[in-house]
Amino acid sequence: MKKDKKKVLFISSTGGHLSELLKLSPMFEKYDYHIITEKDESTKMLAKKYNKRINYLIYGTKHHMLTYPFKLLANCFKSLYFYLKIRPKYIVTTGVHTAGPMCCIGKIFGSKIIYIETFANVTTKTDTGSLIYHFADLFIVQWEEMLKLYPKATYGGWIY
Repeated sequence: MKKDKKKVLFISSTGGHLSELLKLSPMFEKYDYHIITEKDESTKMLAKKYNKRINYLIYGTKHHMLTYPFKLLANCFKSLYFYLKIRPKYIVTTGVHTAGPMCCIGKIFGSKIIYIETFANVTTKTDTGSLIYHFADLFIVQWEEMLKLYPKATYGGWIY
């Protein structure tokens, strides 16, 4: 009897966080994987490569404080919908705000949370990392210096 692959959800916002997450793509085929990111011009082409294994959240940034709370709320509902549709055993993320609601939902429903703090931060915490650090099952930093800020983290080295 063939063993079923574990369901793994890979999620991040666009830009550098997504670039880091996609560096993990060699491991995707080992799992029943799914990707979630924000929809913008830079991510539309991913639909061709990942076909039915990718979904999109609404693009939003904290720099637009009038619309951001509404987009974040909408993304919370979309995240719940995607979570219930995919039902991942594991959630792997490089952050940032897009991943926060999904990780909280996943933790409530019993998924294991694996958070990889961004390569871009060498001496400061991210807001999402600060939140998820408290309940992540595995919290990985890419710089040894970050162990001072996240003492229970695991140093994993660079994704790149």
